[in-house]
Amino acid sequence: MQLFKEGYSCAQSVTAAFADLYGFTRSQALKMSASFGGGIGRMRYVCGAASGMFILAGLDCGTDIAADTDAKAANYKVVQQLASEFVKECGSLVCADLLGLDRPLMPLASAEGYKPAPRTEQYYQKRPCVKTVEIAAEIFANYLENKQSFI
Repeated sequence: MQLFKEGYSCAQSVTAAFADLYGFTRSQALKMSASFGGGIGRMRYVCGAASGMFILAGLDCGTDIAADTDAKAANYKVVQQLASEFVKECGSLVCADLLGLDRPLMPLASAEGYKPAPRTEQYYQKRPCVKTVEIAAEIFANYLENKQSFI
């Protein structure tokens, strides 16, 4: 939550919180997850906090062997279980839904669409992002503590 309050995106905040467990520096984690903020590039698709969990799931149980379909399936199972927990807690995986926006995505290729909103007191009051970051981090921490029930 502190990372988000420092100005990092939801995805960066969740990913960086656990990156050291996988041998990544804070800087590497922040860069690898940078594009996922704001529902992927501020388009309001999949929530960045959830995307951060999914990045971490790939680091934790993903495969680098293309033909290993069993490993792919195991990773997808974990991702779907993490997503299910997130939806139970937050109500949706979609950033636009969580923000209460009428439109599913921000206008593409316009300043309004790609420029981050200034982090003001009003910004934090009207957005659930700090809470979604907290929830995603708790869900992932629970996964780490109870992997056997996920796999």
